[in-house]
Amino acid sequence: MATIDIYNLSGAKVGTLDLADEVFGAVNEDLLWEAVKHYRAGQHKGTHKTKGRWEVSGSGKKLWKQKGTGRARIGSIRSPLWRHGYTVHGPQPRSYDYAFPRKKLLGALRSALAAKLADGKLIVVNAFDLKEPKTKEFRKALDALKVDATVLIVEVAKHENRNLELSARNIDGLELVRGNEVHPYHLLRYDRVIFSQPAIEKLQVSLKSSGSKRHRKHAES
Repeated sequence: MATIDIYNLSGAKVGTLDLADEVFGAVNEDLLWEAVKHYRAGQHKGTHKTKGRWEVSGSGKKLWKQKGTGRARIGSIRSPLWRHGYTVHGPQPRSYDYAFPRKKLLGALRSALAAKLADGKLIVVNAFDLKEPKTKEFRKALDALKVDATVLIVEVAKHENRNLELSARNIDGLELVRGNEVHPYHLLRYDRVIFSQPAIEKLQVSLKSSGSKRHRKHAES
């Protein structure tokens, strides 16, 4: 079983935390790719649209008679063959989201956590106990933790820690999420990840229990 050091906001080591092999044991790159692809598909804004026949401006009157002019037959100035006409089978607003099994998502989350641990980019602090909402003071805490790039902050419930929320919101390259909202995409997008001890303990218990249920089903089958 691996362990990870726990720090305070001054950068001093205050303890260690045991990490479950079921959660931080292995990295499945294929599963991570699938999870990131699904997340980005859900974020895709399918607002692209072309005008249909009923949306293009112009009269519906037949421009000239059907026969006898020597010209090609035409029924409307809005024809797709003409300039400023409508588009045939053009794109319409739609969602790019699709179903993604929860077991695969949890597996990808385990892989992302294992990858961050293996790269030495996972940090655990005992608590984000900020006495007042000061961005400058929180920046000093990040410097003490040797965070010099983009960072993801994971707290149990960000809205309950108002000082943390206010202190972190103006720092470029930083995102604050709740423990039950963290996604493999978040972990891979940011260079460092900082968990509060309660957040990582709660997430580890959740992922460990879901993983053990999966292993029991495989054993029974």
